[in-house]
Amino acid sequence: MAKESMKAREVKRAKLVKKYEAKRARLKEEGDFVGLSRLPRNSNPIRLHNRCMITGRPRGYMRQFGLSRITFREMASAGLIPGVKKASW
Repeated sequence: MAKESMKAREVKRAKLVKKYEAKRARLKEEGDFVGLSRLPRNSNPIRLHNRCMITGRPRGYMRQFGLSRITFREMASAGLIPGVKKASW
């Protein structure tokens, strides 16, 4: 499990990205790089990092499910993810 502070930090960054999205796009269109540099650093979407919805793990993230590989495997084995079953050959 990730620290709660790390999860909270990601949520805060996501809010800032959403807040400054339109302004950032307008400044980029105008080519105003000085104006862009005055925006908060965390309002840049590049700073967002995908995290598992359940554990907050930043690595091994599966975009299609929004889970880390470990959580995905546990849930799939327990039959909690519809349409997913363990492969056997």
